Amino acid sequence: MTERGLSFHWFLPTYGDSRGLVAGGHGSFMSGDRPATLRYLNQLTAAAEDNGFEGVLTPTGAWCEDAWLTTAMLVQTSETLKFLVALRPGLISPTLAAQMSATFQRHSGGRLLLNVVTGGEPREQQAYGDFLDKAQRYARTGEFLHIVRELWESTEPISFTGEHLRVRDALLSARPDPIPPVFFGGSSGPAGPIAARYADTYLTWGEPLDAVAKKLDWIRGLAAIEGRTVDFGLRIHVISRDTAAEAWAEADRLLAGIAPGEIERVQASLANSESEGQRLMAQLHNGRTDGLEIAPNLWAGVGLVRGGAGTALVGSHAEVAERLLEYAALGIDHFILSGYPHLEEAYWFGEGVLPILERKGVWRHPSRPAAVPVVAPFTAAAGS
Repeated sequence: MTERGLSFHWFLPTYGDSRGLVAGGHGSFMSGDRPATLRYLNQLTAAAEDNGFEGVLTPTGAWCEDAWLTTAMLVQTSETLKFLVALRPGLISPTLAAQMSATFQRHSGGRLLLNVVTGGEPREQQAYGDFLDKAQRYARTGEFLHIVRELWESTEPISFTGEHLRVRDALLSARPDPIPPVFFGGSSGPAGPIAARYADTYLTWGEPLDAVAKKLDWIRGLAAIEGRTVDFGLRIHVISRDTAAEAWAEADRLLAGIAPGEIERVQASLANSESEGQRLMAQLHNGRTDGLEIAPNLWAGVGLVRGGAGTALVGSHAEVAERLLEYAALGIDHFILSGYPHLEEAYWFGEGVLPILERKGVWRHPSRPAAVPVVAPFTAAAGS
């Protein structure tokens, strides 16, 4: 946990937003009925910044807008918000990635975070001209991060020859200051050693506590072998309301709004994924619409139609806060959250859950003096 306590980040749906679940992702095209215009994304970043989120995750893939270009525009209209930019090592030169990161850091005042995505959808990777298999993609990710990290720190030209990447006399004209923290996730066996060697924060999706604990112990053990320690982050959705009944009614509304045939269509597409994390998400619901509360306040309904993170914490503000603290007790420091629609849910969580965590002394607003009292209009009985 940082000196400020737990870190909370929001999500930018650069494929569009909606009052319902947006279907697709992870190799499948998706779009919301609330378009992801620059004007709307600016509203989202303002909401995230005002509510006390440290940063926002911007996804990468053929199904969304480019993360680098989008965040480069959004950084100009925000003040303190950080941007967790997702990138795929196979689609960009490591030297160029290191240079772009350094440029972003200078022009943003050090507000770049990087989310390195190896890629688990062969069809999507091949559309970009990447034909390596899964094992090769992970090996290349390791080489990529090795080069990038050396460039960020070296004052002399570096050369590297690997199985997939090669650079000669590479050097940045100006190194990034500070060096961007690297977030990295992966549930497959080859992901572990890469996270242990190169990641600052290892990310996992929202599974029951025992499964998350097992994964964190796995990475801790590998990091110890490398003589390193790694922070941990959880990517999950939230549906938080004044009462548990209201929150579950909202989950039921989202489930009822899924168009006929959408579950079958999306699950058929996701079945082709090579992502181990995606397979684990699918196991939580098995394509069924019953029995979706797989652990206290943990709902697997999002994953019925959305690839990637497929679970949500559902409940009263106090219940959601308690579940987050249970994950924090396992060692989770960063929570990357989202909800439908993202603008409104940023306020429900920011005005409902975060004040509870602030009163407990585990979180404080990253850009507001601690002495200023928190106003939480949604939570007259939040502490009860």
